[in-house]
Amino acid sequence: MDAVNNSSPQRDDAQNSMGETYYAGPVLMRGRMIPHETATSRLLGEESSTNWLHEDPWRVLKIQSEFVDGFSTLAELGPAVAVFGSARTKPGDEVYELCEQIGRTLAERGMGVITGGGPGCMEAANKGAALAGGVSVGLGIELPHEKELNQYVNLGLKFQYFFVRKVMFAKYARGLIVTPGGFGTLDEMFEMLTLIQTHKTRRSPVVLVGSRYWQGLLDWVRTTALEAHMISASDLDLIRVTDDPQQAVDWACEQ
Repeated sequence: MDAVNNSSPQRDDAQNSMGETYYAGPVLMRGRMIPHETATSRLLGEESSTNWLHEDPWRVLKIQSEFVDGFSTLAELGPAVAVFGSARTKPGDEVYELCEQIGRTLAERGMGVITGGGPGCMEAANKGAALAGGVSVGLGIELPHEKELNQYVNLGLKFQYFFVRKVMFAKYARGLIVTPGGFGTLDEMFEMLTLIQTHKTRRSPVVLVGSRYWQGLLDWVRTTALEAHMISASDLDLIRVTDDPQQAVDWACEQ
Protein backbone atom coordinates (compact mmCIF):
# COMPACT_ATOMS: atom_id res chain seq x y z
CA MET A 1 0.00 0.00 0.00
CA ASP A 2 1.30 3.41 -0.88
CA ALA A 3 2.11 5.78 2.00
CA VAL A 4 -0.41 8.52 2.59
CA ASN A 5 0.93 11.93 1.62
CA ASN A 6 -0.55 14.54 3.99
CA SER A 7 1.23 17.44 2.36
CA SER A 8 -0.50 19.75 -0.04
CA PRO A 9 0.92 21.85 -2.88
CA GLN A 10 -0.10 25.00 -1.02
CA ARG A 11 1.71 23.88 2.18
CA ASP A 12 4.84 22.93 0.26
CA ASP A 13 4.85 26.30 -1.50
CA ALA A 14 4.56 28.11 1.86
CA GLN A 15 7.43 26.13 3.37
CA ASN A 16 9.60 26.77 0.34
CA SER A 17 8.91 30.49 0.37
CA MET A 18 9.59 30.82 4.13
CA GLY A 19 12.83 28.84 4.00
CA GLU A 20 14.28 26.69 6.78
CA THR A 21 12.81 26.36 10.24
CA TYR A 22 15.07 27.05 13.23
CA TYR A 23 14.23 26.59 16.91
CA ALA A 24 15.95 28.60 19.63
CA GLY A 25 14.49 26.99 22.73
CA PRO A 26 10.73 27.55 22.50
CA VAL A 27 11.10 30.24 19.82
CA LEU A 28 10.44 29.37 16.16
CA MET A 29 12.34 31.29 13.49
CA ARG A 30 12.23 31.13 9.69
CA GLY A 31 13.86 32.85 6.78
CA ARG A 32 15.51 36.15 7.59
CA MET A 33 14.76 35.72 11.32
CA ILE A 34 17.23 32.81 11.69
CA PRO A 35 20.32 34.06 13.58
CA HIS A 36 23.83 33.68 12.24
CA GLU A 37 25.13 32.31 15.56
CA THR A 38 23.77 30.14 18.33
CA ALA A 39 22.88 31.18 21.87
CA THR A 40 25.92 29.26 23.17
CA SER A 41 28.32 31.00 20.80
CA ARG A 42 26.93 34.37 21.85
CA LEU A 43 27.27 33.43 25.53
CA LEU A 44 30.91 32.36 25.18
CA GLY A 45 31.94 35.04 22.71
CA GLU A 46 33.70 38.29 23.54
CA GLU A 47 31.55 41.22 24.69
CA SER A 48 31.80 44.36 22.65
CA SER A 49 29.35 46.22 24.88
CA THR A 50 27.74 45.98 28.32
CA ASN A 51 24.42 47.42 27.15
CA TRP A 52 22.81 44.06 27.97
CA LEU A 53 23.01 45.01 31.65
CA HIS A 54 20.24 47.55 31.01
CA GLU A 55 18.04 45.58 28.61
CA ASP A 56 14.73 43.85 29.33
CA PRO A 57 15.86 40.20 29.49
CA TRP A 58 18.39 41.11 32.18
CA ARG A 59 15.76 43.18 34.03
CA VAL A 60 13.57 40.07 34.21
CA LEU A 61 16.32 38.30 36.16
CA LYS A 62 16.71 41.28 38.48
CA ILE A 63 12.96 41.32 39.08
CA GLN A 64 13.03 37.59 39.76
CA SER A 65 15.84 38.04 42.28
CA GLU A 66 13.84 40.70 44.13
CA PHE A 67 10.90 38.31 44.45
CA VAL A 68 13.18 35.53 45.69
CA ASP A 69 14.83 37.81 48.27
CA GLY A 70 11.46 39.09 49.45
CA PHE A 71 9.80 35.70 49.79
CA SER A 72 12.77 34.07 51.49
CA THR A 73 13.22 36.95 53.94
CA LEU A 74 9.57 37.36 54.93
CA ALA A 75 8.33 33.76 54.76
CA GLU A 76 8.69 33.25 58.52
CA LEU A 77 7.70 36.78 59.55
CA GLY A 78 4.51 35.76 61.32
CA PRO A 79 1.39 37.91 61.69
CA ALA A 80 1.95 41.53 60.68
CA VAL A 81 0.10 44.73 59.82
CA ALA A 82 1.23 47.27 57.22
CA VAL A 83 1.26 50.94 58.19
CA PHE A 84 1.26 53.49 55.35
CA GLY A 85 1.71 57.24 55.59
CA SER A 86 3.63 60.28 54.47
CA ALA A 87 7.42 60.42 54.37
CA ARG A 88 7.19 64.18 55.05
CA THR A 89 5.85 64.04 58.60
CA LYS A 90 8.38 65.30 61.15
CA PRO A 91 9.14 64.02 64.67
CA GLY A 92 6.99 65.89 67.13
CA ASP A 93 4.09 66.30 64.68
CA GLU A 94 0.71 65.01 65.80
CA VAL A 95 0.58 62.45 62.98
CA TYR A 96 4.14 61.27 63.73
CA GLU A 97 3.22 60.66 67.37
CA LEU A 98 0.04 58.89 66.26
CA CYS A 99 2.01 56.51 64.01
CA GLU A 100 4.52 55.81 66.76
CA GLN A 101 1.67 54.86 69.09
CA ILE A 102 0.18 52.59 66.43
CA GLY A 103 3.51 50.82 65.94
CA ARG A 104 3.98 50.37 69.66
CA THR A 105 0.46 49.04 70.18
CA LEU A 106 0.82 46.55 67.33
CA ALA A 107 4.09 45.26 68.78
CA GLU A 108 2.48 44.88 72.21
CA ARG A 109 -0.18 42.75 70.50
CA GLY A 110 2.53 40.48 69.10
CA MET A 111 2.06 41.80 65.57
CA GLY A 112 4.92 42.67 63.25
CA VAL A 113 4.85 46.16 61.73
CA ILE A 114 5.59 46.55 58.00
CA THR A 115 6.25 49.98 56.54
CA GLY A 116 7.97 51.40 53.47
CA GLY A 117 11.07 51.84 55.60
CA GLY A 118 11.43 55.56 54.94
CA PRO A 119 11.18 58.67 57.12
CA GLY A 120 8.05 60.35 58.46
CA CYS A 121 5.08 58.15 59.31
CA MET A 122 7.03 55.06 58.31
CA GLU A 123 9.86 55.87 60.68
CA ALA A 124 7.40 56.61 63.46
CA ALA A 125 5.60 53.27 63.14
CA ASN A 126 8.92 51.41 62.95
CA LYS A 127 10.14 53.33 66.00
CA GLY A 128 7.10 52.44 68.07
CA ALA A 129 7.44 48.76 67.15
CA ALA A 130 11.21 48.53 67.64
CA LEU A 131 11.28 50.30 71.01
CA ALA A 132 8.48 48.03 72.22
CA GLY A 133 10.62 45.00 71.36
CA GLY A 134 8.61 44.03 68.30
CA VAL A 135 9.40 43.07 64.72
CA SER A 136 9.91 46.27 62.73
CA VAL A 137 10.03 45.63 58.98
CA GLY A 138 11.02 48.17 56.35
CA LEU A 139 10.42 47.50 52.66
CA GLY A 140 12.32 50.35 51.05
CA ILE A 141 12.29 51.54 47.47
CA GLU A 142 15.02 53.14 45.38
CA LEU A 143 14.14 56.85 45.33
CA PRO A 144 16.27 59.99 44.88
CA HIS A 145 15.16 61.47 48.23
CA GLU A 146 15.19 58.29 50.35
CA LYS A 147 18.71 56.88 50.46
CA GLU A 148 18.52 54.48 53.41
CA LEU A 149 16.06 52.61 55.57
CA ASN A 150 15.25 54.40 58.79
CA GLN A 151 17.23 53.48 61.91
CA TYR A 152 14.30 51.72 63.62
CA VAL A 153 13.99 48.94 61.04
CA ASN A 154 15.24 45.64 62.43
CA LEU A 155 14.37 43.61 59.33
CA GLY A 156 14.73 45.41 56.04
CA LEU A 157 14.82 45.01 52.27
CA LYS A 158 15.41 47.54 49.50
CA PHE A 159 13.62 47.17 46.17
CA GLN A 160 14.12 48.72 42.76
CA TYR A 161 10.64 47.91 41.49
CA PHE A 162 7.46 49.24 43.08
CA PHE A 163 5.32 46.32 41.92
CA VAL A 164 7.58 43.73 43.59
CA ARG A 165 7.44 45.72 46.83
CA LYS A 166 3.63 45.91 46.63
CA VAL A 167 3.42 42.13 46.32
CA MET A 168 5.31 41.83 49.62
CA PHE A 169 2.86 44.17 51.35
CA ALA A 170 -0.12 42.29 49.93
CA LYS A 171 1.24 38.85 50.79
CA TYR A 172 2.59 39.39 54.29
CA ALA A 173 0.28 42.02 55.85
CA ARG A 174 -2.98 40.70 57.26
CA GLY A 175 -4.32 44.20 57.79
CA LEU A 176 -3.63 47.74 56.62
CA ILE A 177 -3.56 51.01 58.59
CA VAL A 178 -3.38 54.13 56.43
CA THR A 179 -2.37 57.42 58.03
CA PRO A 180 -2.32 60.81 56.25
CA GLY A 181 -0.10 60.80 53.18
CA GLY A 182 0.29 61.84 49.57
CA PHE A 183 0.33 60.18 46.17
CA GLY A 184 2.44 57.22 47.30
CA THR A 185 0.15 56.50 50.24
CA LEU A 186 -2.94 56.79 48.03
CA ASP A 187 -1.37 54.50 45.43
CA GLU A 188 -0.63 51.81 48.01
CA MET A 189 -4.06 52.12 49.61
CA PHE A 190 -6.01 51.89 46.34
CA GLU A 191 -3.81 49.05 45.11
CA MET A 192 -4.75 47.03 48.19
CA LEU A 193 -8.42 47.97 47.91
CA THR A 194 -8.44 46.90 44.24
CA LEU A 195 -6.88 43.53 45.06
CA ILE A 196 -9.48 42.94 47.77
CA GLN A 197 -12.38 44.21 45.64
CA THR A 198 -11.44 41.91 42.76
CA HIS A 199 -10.79 38.92 45.04
CA LYS A 200 -7.12 38.73 44.05
CA THR A 201 -6.17 38.62 47.72
CA ARG A 202 -7.92 37.68 50.93
CA ARG A 203 -10.28 40.22 52.46
CA SER A 204 -8.18 42.26 54.88
CA PRO A 205 -9.13 45.23 57.07
CA VAL A 206 -8.26 48.62 55.56
CA VAL A 207 -8.36 51.28 58.27
CA LEU A 208 -7.96 55.01 57.57
CA VAL A 209 -6.75 57.03 60.55
CA GLY A 210 -7.61 60.74 60.64
CA SER A 211 -11.23 61.41 59.73
CA ARG A 212 -10.69 65.11 58.97
CA TYR A 213 -7.84 64.35 56.57
CA TRP A 214 -9.72 61.62 54.69
CA GLN A 215 -13.20 63.23 54.71
CA GLY A 216 -12.99 64.95 51.31
CA LEU A 217 -11.82 61.79 49.56
CA LEU A 218 -14.48 59.67 51.23
CA ASP A 219 -17.20 62.19 50.31
CA TRP A 220 -16.10 62.00 46.67
CA VAL A 221 -16.13 58.19 46.75
CA ARG A 222 -19.57 58.06 48.37
CA THR A 223 -21.13 60.60 46.03
CA THR A 224 -19.36 61.11 42.70
CA ALA A 225 -17.91 57.61 42.23
CA LEU A 226 -20.87 55.73 43.68
CA GLU A 227 -23.56 57.84 42.00
CA ALA A 228 -21.81 57.41 38.65
CA HIS A 229 -21.94 53.62 39.22
CA MET A 230 -18.16 53.37 39.07
CA ILE A 231 -18.15 51.38 42.30
CA SER A 232 -20.72 49.31 44.17
CA ALA A 233 -22.24 50.30 47.50
CA SER A 234 -20.70 47.18 49.02
CA ASP A 235 -17.23 48.46 48.09
CA LEU A 236 -17.60 51.14 50.74
CA ASP A 237 -17.65 48.39 53.36
CA LEU A 238 -13.99 47.68 52.58
CA ILE A 239 -12.93 50.90 54.34
CA ARG A 240 -13.15 51.87 58.02
CA VAL A 241 -12.28 55.28 59.45
CA THR A 242 -11.24 56.25 62.96
CA ASP A 243 -9.31 58.86 64.94
CA ASP A 244 -8.46 56.41 67.72
CA PRO A 245 -5.13 54.55 67.29
CA GLN A 246 -6.29 51.80 69.65
CA GLN A 247 -9.40 51.20 67.57
CA ALA A 248 -7.32 51.24 64.40
CA VAL A 249 -5.15 48.46 65.78
CA ASP A 250 -8.22 46.51 66.95
CA TRP A 251 -9.76 46.63 63.49
CA ALA A 252 -6.51 45.92 61.64
CA CYS A 253 -5.90 42.80 63.76
CA GLU A 254 -9.35 41.32 63.12
CA GLN A 255 -9.35 37.96 61.37
